[in-house]
Amino acid sequence: RLWSPWYSLSLVICLQVGLIQPASQSAALGNNIRLACYLMTGYEDYAVSWYQQRAGQAPRLVLTPSYSRGEGVPNRFSGSKTGNKCYLTITQVQAEDEATYYCSMYYGRGLD
Repeated sequence: RLWSPWYSLSLVICLQVGLIQPASQSAALGNNIRLACYLMTGYEDYAVSWYQQRAGQAPRLVLTPSYSRGEGVPNRFSGSKTGNKCYLTITQVQAEDEATYYCSMYYGRGLD
């Protein structure tokens, strides 16, 4: 897919109870994108961590529940939460951002 000016930033349906993730989104290089993870009713107090999985590679931590970035993750990646909606924002999307992104629930107040 590297020939295309559009890069897929996929979110998969998560089987973890209490979480809903949209199926997929795309962004043009240099644009910003916000990926969403929705906490179901009764799970609003949970925080989430975010993971990135590139094709053929193991998942790697992108953001902790307190929005600290994983090792080697550029500051173009940031997180936020509004109500039951958790977001991963990627600014100025680069080719290497093409991946599947997962959110995972953490019960607490955003602690690492």
